[in-house]
Amino acid sequence: MTARIIDGKLIAERVRAKVKTDADEFRATTGITPGLIVVIVGQNPASQAYVKSKKKACLDLGWFSEIHEFPETVTQAEIEAEISALNADPRVHGILLQLPLPKHLDEQQLLEQIAPAKDVDGFHPVNVGKLALGLPAPVPCTPLGIQRLLIEENIPTSGKFAVVIGRSHIVGKPVAQLLLQKGPGGDATVCVCHSRSKDMPAIVCQADILIAAIGQPRFVPGEWIKPGAAVIDVGINRVDDAASPKGYRLVGDVDFESASQVAGAITPVPGGVGPMTIAMLMQNTLNCARASAAASKR
Repeated sequence: MTARIIDGKLIAERVRAKVKTDADEFRATTGITPGLIVVIVGQNPASQAYVKSKKKACLDLGWFSEIHEFPETVTQAEIEAEISALNADPRVHGILLQLPLPKHLDEQQLLEQIAPAKDVDGFHPVNVGKLALGLPAPVPCTPLGIQRLLIEENIPTSGKFAVVIGRSHIVGKPVAQLLLQKGPGGDATVCVCHSRSKDMPAIVCQADILIAAIGQPRFVPGEWIKPGAAVIDVGINRVDDAASPKGYRLVGDVDFESASQVAGAITPVPGGVGPMTIAMLMQNTLNCARASAAASKR
């Protein structure tokens, strides 16, 4: 048995095409162009590349987008002032603070300063609470992309046993909440495994849906996978590879070679979850612009 490969690039293209159609209609009826600002501190190469891809995605849609860059030595007060200005700017519907930040900055305090209505990453405590309650709010982009992959691939979640490996605020916890919600892409029975979980293989092998987001290369071997399970691999890990021109290659948290011989469907790394993250960021930005327009009419 060889697993069906879930093509995240293709699905992300469909999502972005739909976002463009909806945004063009929104702009035609309201005169409002969605706007996204990314705030980045320092010169982390991975963050710089990711931020540029976010801006490009906005520009491809014809949206307003800027990257506001600050040196590594920036103070907490300076970033707070920047966020306050963006909160007050009517052109800006989404504010994204690129993580990680230098250690001298209080990451949580800065995330909490972003207006919940402009929090396109879904990290503000207000939006985290709304997700738990099943209320409309921005949802973290990677978990939202995972749910969209399951829906687009017609992978049933209702009544299924889903195992999430990893309990981060960025992926593990919010994707567990999404799978628990009522409706499409939800109604699952969810178990979250982490570094303190005992006998993880015995839990994982029961999963109809496995979501691996632990940040350890090839952590999940094929023998842990339930035959026919859907495997969503969130990990992006560099491993040495002398045969590669770069000297390394990217692998996921799941051993793709062995898992793909057992699973029913599986995401590749790269080309699986990654493209969906930016696609859902665009969706979140449009949703925030719509909500802003609706609020201004009240």
